[in-house]
Amino acid sequence: MQNTPYDSRRLARFIAASGLTNLADGIAVLAWAWVASLITRDALWIALVPIALRSPWLLFAIPAGIVTDRVDRRRLIFAADTVRVVAFALVTLVLWQALPLPPAAPRGLAQPGLFAALMGAALVVGVAEVFRDTAAQTLLPSLVPHVLLERANGRLWAVEMIGNALLGPAVAALLIGWYVAAPFAVNATAIALALWLLSGVAGQFRARPAGKREHWKAELDAGFGFLRGSKTLRLLAWVTGFWNLTFEMTMIAMLLHAQEHLGLNALGYGLVLAGGAVGGILGSISAERILRRIGSARAMQWTLALTAPFYLGLALAPGAVTLTLVLAASEFWGLVWNTVSVSYRQRAVPDALRGRVNSLYRMLAWGMMPLGMLLSGLTIRASEAGFSRETALLLPFWLAAAIMALVAWLSWRKLAAGFAQQG
Repeated sequence: MQNTPYDSRRLARFIAASGLTNLADGIAVLAWAWVASLITRDALWIALVPIALRSPWLLFAIPAGIVTDRVDRRRLIFAADTVRVVAFALVTLVLWQALPLPPAAPRGLAQPGLFAALMGAALVVGVAEVFRDTAAQTLLPSLVPHVLLERANGRLWAVEMIGNALLGPAVAALLIGWYVAAPFAVNATAIALALWLLSGVAGQFRARPAGKREHWKAELDAGFGFLRGSKTLRLLAWVTGFWNLTFEMTMIAMLLHAQEHLGLNALGYGLVLAGGAVGGILGSISAERILRRIGSARAMQWTLALTAPFYLGLALAPGAVTLTLVLAASEFWGLVWNTVSVSYRQRAVPDALRGRVNSLYRMLAWGMMPLGMLLSGLTIRASEAGFSRETALLLPFWLAAAIMALVAWLSWRKLAAGFAQQG
């Protein structure tokens, strides 16, 4: 890759563009699931829409990594975000034609055609996100010196949290209350603006000059070989994967729990998610200070150990305020984990391999998300046969807490050893 001097303006435009795309993602987090809940009340059917959004990480992460290491990464982001603009515009049109919606079906689907269109659009957006996110995370180390990676990642996570989890859900709630199709129209606009910002990030962002290439299998083997040879990277990938699995389990259950048991409407639920995001933002900007104080190993160990109690707190929260506070604490430490793990990966992986290793890592870490959503829907549906609806909606929280308690116990010493070698 062509070496260019550090320019804070390029980094600022890149982070601002990421903020806008994450605003769109945050709007979509609530909009996809909420629109699905207007078609059906069956947790498994509702889970299928976000599953379509996240399953591409299992199917397309490897091709995305190979492509990322072959082409200009900024241009790849352009292409992926253009696809997302078109997809969100089409969803807006389909929803506009389908309104007004009939009452949601307790079982099955009130509007199968609309649901199929949502699934298809979510799948297209998900595929584009795989290529976009792989290219973006691979590009960042080209914009800053390695000694500034934690600071740059902390700022990037803060901006992403503001868009994705603070403003996004609240904006989505307001838009849904006004007009159901509006969130998707705003998403198309936000991503289009991000493309304009990214056009000002000058430079060549190809990992190696164009010319003779190795066969894709040889390139993939090189990525596998690097990941296979790094115990710490493999550990971080698997732990993050189980964390994402359990988090998505609780998010599917929490949507229905908030609607049916806490009596929250779209705005109330959006504000809960936004309040949680405040904790994430504080965690992202505090991560560098926490690491200096207690070290990477201790930060990772205690962050992981706190996950199970936080899931129990979400299940036991008696109202919206308590739910928000627990979610905020969980997001705070979750962003500390993300900042440390991503910075470690960016520093440890050579630039020429970074796209492939990132994609393989995220295939493990993000590919677990749809499994968590599916497990949540299946758990709720199966448990309703023997338990009340209220109990059934809380079981995914308890199961998630048990899984993460086991993961924390198994990983405690391995995390200390891995980060001791780094130091």
